[in-house]
Amino acid sequence: MFGMMRSPAQSYAKVSVDAAVETSDPHRLVLMLFDGAISAVSLARIHMNSGDIAQKGMAISKAINLITNGLQASLDKEAGGELAERLAALYEYMTQRLLFANLKNNVAALDEVAELLTSLREAWAEIAPDKQQAAA
Repeated sequence: MFGMMRSPAQSYAKVSVDAAVETSDPHRLVLMLFDGAISAVSLARIHMNSGDIAQKGMAISKAINLITNGLQASLDKEAGGELAERLAALYEYMTQRLLFANLKNNVAALDEVAELLTSLREAWAEIAPDKQQAAA
């Protein structure tokens, strides 16, 4: 019975994340998507190295979901033009690399995706609305 219930820590974490999502601006939400995807890829690496195939697959699925249904889905291809198209292609590439990593237990592919996500996250953080206001 207790296996089906959340621990208090899990409940707190869920409420904390839910509250963060509800109070965040769109820029911050994208950072949260990057953070979640980076975290899921890191977890996949840990599970891959320990041989836990089920957990590795779940972590990779979570990363793919965050990339495709979060980051890629949030692109405004009309307003974003060529940059949005290039990002969409990069997100698609990352998804393919994650699928390859899962299929072949390829740590290098996970590391490649983690590096790409980290670079994009850093670039996104640099264009934060508050940083733009401070520069003006």
